[in-house]
Amino acid sequence: MLLAKVTGNVVATQKNTYLKGYKLLIIQNIDLDGNLIGKKDVIALDFVDSGIGDTVLVVQEGAAVKQILGHRNAPVHSIIVAVVDQIEIKK
Repeated sequence: MLLAKVTGNVVATQKNTYLKGYKLLIIQNIDLDGNLIGKKDVIALDFVDSGIGDTVLVVQEGAAVKQILGHRNAPVHSIIVAVVDQIEIKK
């Protein structure tokens, strides 16, 4: 799992049949302090109704994504599975 920040939306008038009904969001990896890591954007399927500015947990593993969706037909690599409310680290 990855910790990421939602930075944008993807609007598609034509989608794969198995992607209809899901939002596509642009995410970037972050560190535990909420700072963006790197310059790579990723498009992720939103499964939890997150939005721009949200900190989220992302799964980037084909088998897990297919298990969450319940089929192997969608061309998906990254899926948002949780909105993070708080991060607490005990030292």
